[in-house]
Amino acid sequence: MLEINTIFDDLGPAKKPGDKPAPKRSITDIKQAVRDENRVNIYIDNKFFCSLDISQVVDYHLKIGKVLTEEELQDIRRASDFGKFYSRALEYVLSRPHSAKEIRDYLKKKTLDRTVRVKNRKTGEYQTKQKEGYDASLVPLVFERLENHGYVDDERFARLWVENRNVSKGISEKKLKLELQQKGISSSIIEQVLEDNSRDEREELRKVIAKKANRYQDKQKFTQYLVRQGFNYSDVLEELLDFFSSE
Repeated sequence: MLEINTIFDDLGPAKKPGDKPAPKRSITDIKQAVRDENRVNIYIDNKFFCSLDISQVVDYHLKIGKVLTEEELQDIRRASDFGKFYSRALEYVLSRPHSAKEIRDYLKKKTLDRTVRVKNRKTGEYQTKQKEGYDASLVPLVFERLENHGYVDDERFARLWVENRNVSKGISEKKLKLELQQKGISSSIIEQVLEDNSRDEREELRKVIAKKANRYQDKQKFTQYLVRQGFNYSDVLEELLDFFSSE
């Protein structure tokens, strides 16, 4: 169960002696959610309250007729928000490999309010409305859950990134390091991954020359371009000489 028992301290003024206890409310229905078979809708006093993952319903021992305090209801609502946030984050991490920095940036972005277009079910027309972002305090909890389930692994990400870049296009080691640094990968991981990889700098240079040669009629400009891409100047001169002499 989501451990969020301390988040309600500032929800309202402290109770005073003689105050009546908050009325308890009961679950009047639990229905399968229409758009997500893994979630159910919870109804409190015959009104929709929130949706929860099926596992959360089990964790909270929820059933029709169960009576809940206001504090318990707030706890359940926060668990609902966590479940939705985690579900969106899971879709993101499964779409392609991501670094820890990319995942954190994505989660932070999802806490921002944004304007969305929604279709009016009655009129069929689209309208704009402000959609509130997720609670920022849920970010570390969602990230931790992703991490615990093995979806956050910078070393694995770096290895996949290097392998993909070597296969898809030529790239210098210098530029490769820069790309990984921009993804938030630590220097120690970058060095280890590059050390373990069998990439060949000259072979990568030849890939770039073969792909870009038809764009550069001026060999000097082509040389400058390749050097800017992070390749060694003397290697560039030698490979260009071999390439054009073989044409």
